[in-house]
Amino acid sequence: MSFVNQRQVTTEKLEAAICTTINAYNQFQLPRYWGDTKRAAADGTQWNLYENNLLSERHIRYGGYGGIAYYHVSDTYIALFSHFIPCGVWEAVYILDGLTKNKSDIQPDTLHGDTQAQSAPVYGLAFLLGIKLMPRIRNWKDLKWFRPTADEVYQHINDLFTKDAIDWDLIACHLPDMLQVAQSIRAGRISPSTILRKLGTASRKNKLYFAFRELGRVVRTIFLLEYISDDALRQVIQAAQNKCEGFNNFAQWAYFGSDTIEENVREDQLKIIKYNHLIANLMIFHNCHTMTQAFKELEAEGMKLTPELAAAFSPYRTHHANRFGMYELRERDLGPIDYGVMFQM
Repeated sequence: MSFVNQRQVTTEKLEAAICTTINAYNQFQLPRYWGDTKRAAADGTQWNLYENNLLSERHIRYGGYGGIAYYHVSDTYIALFSHFIPCGVWEAVYILDGLTKNKSDIQPDTLHGDTQAQSAPVYGLAFLLGIKLMPRIRNWKDLKWFRPTADEVYQHINDLFTKDAIDWDLIACHLPDMLQVAQSIRAGRISPSTILRKLGTASRKNKLYFAFRELGRVVRTIFLLEYISDDALRQVIQAAQNKCEGFNNFAQWAYFGSDTIEENVREDQLKIIKYNHLIANLMIFHNCHTMTQAFKELEAEGMKLTPELAAAFSPYRTHHANRFGMYELRERDLGPIDYGVMFQM
């Protein structure tokens, strides 16, 4: 197994296997009652590493050395993309990579996250990529809200806004360059994280940074106005982020045998994250298949099942799985998979 892993398995092949699992999972009818395929959430969790390697850093919040496994999880519970990043990096730099590199049938256009999943340049780039960034922001009232013009005055919410106004001329001047960046990302010539790392400094020579920041200020101000005025939107964002955090716990439960990633090579560390991502997705697929069969059996016995009842379930179930049991490698004919279950409306 070690020889096969070293010579035959690559991160690209693991991502292809993950994509195949996601596409098969997407055929089930049950996840349609759990969430919206057009929404996804991003969140990271620390994985312990040996202190003496290039990626390992000490995380202030977790209080140990390691790296951050960064996951993009669909609103239907399945994980779409995974990455392994340093602890000290601002997670918003990598938040758009998960959607641009996602090749599965589930293609979200709305992305949720936490406070570290946003910044003004990220809002601007996401807007040009057709991605609606809607994070759960801590202390959102302390962020700067910008007026469309300096003389604009609001009756009830005027105190939320600063005296600064949007520089529309700056956006118009650099809009062709910003669109060219977005087109390059769409064409796969460059990743969003590469651009956002370049846009991370407010140097006077970095004119494109100021243009993306100005556009991002517009988009973020509009989102914050939606956020404070729509209670249902806040509930949707909270629920999506809870699902992503639930996947973090589920994925770490599926990783056993060691509390530390014992590889010091960056590529091998990423492969471990991808392996774990694949195993977690396969368990989610298995749970969804088993739950579909159980629902059909209950319906055959005369029980009335409704979409509201199905929406209360989750595929993050672990009590039936034996991590330390006997694993037999043998060929088995599992037969066709029944993806459908019909509920009484």
